Amino acid sequence: MDSAAVKMCLQEIVKLDLQAKAIIQDMRECSTHGAQEDLNQLNLQARGKIHGMRTKIEDLERLAYEQDKESDKHNILTDVKNHRTQLASTQTALRKAYLASQMAIERKQKDDLMEGGSEVRHRNQSSKENITKTAGAITDNLMSLSRMMSNQVQHSEQTMSTLVSSSKTISETHEEFKGMTGHIQSGRKLLTKYNRREITDKLLIVLALVFFFATVLYIVKKRLFTSATE
Repeated sequence: MDSAAVKMCLQEIVKLDLQAKAIIQDMRECSTHGAQEDLNQLNLQARGKIHGMRTKIEDLERLAYEQDKESDKHNILTDVKNHRTQLASTQTALRKAYLASQMAIERKQKDDLMEGGSEVRHRNQSSKENITKTAGAITDNLMSLSRMMSNQVQHSEQTMSTLVSSSKTISETHEEFKGMTGHIQSGRKLLTKYNRREITDKLLIVLALVFFFATVLYIVKKRLFTSATE
């Protein structure tokens, strides 16, 4: 039979086995920095290589039974046995690598969750402290504002009292002015009356003087007239 087909089949088996082992190594490395999705993808690739390897081993076994020489058949069947043993070893290594990586990824995820929970708790604690501080600051501000409003109210009350007192004083002053105005008007009337009386008195005095001088003049004239007649 064609030894080239046997040789090519053996090369394919070795190639597939090496590829499967390389993928298994990638799976081991995936446990430290990979995710579950990456691990599942590598597992599928490794299983594909193992399936191809199993198929090639079956092809190699078929080629062994097609050999004319018994020695060639025996040698090929020996290779088949060895590769099947290697296949079983690769399958075991794949299962172990998958389980170990899966456990490592799950443990890493659990640790991340715990660290995340601790961080969340720390954030919550920090948030509570910040909220407490903020609430305290708001309370202080409100108390300060309340004191300012109280002082402002007291100041407003004092201002109102001052305004009321000033208004009362203005009202009293206005009443005094009204009283003074009344007195001034009364005084003005009295002055006017006195002025009129003074004028009347002066007129009476003048009339009296005129009458007096007229009387004197009449007496003097009469005496003079009488003397002249005698």
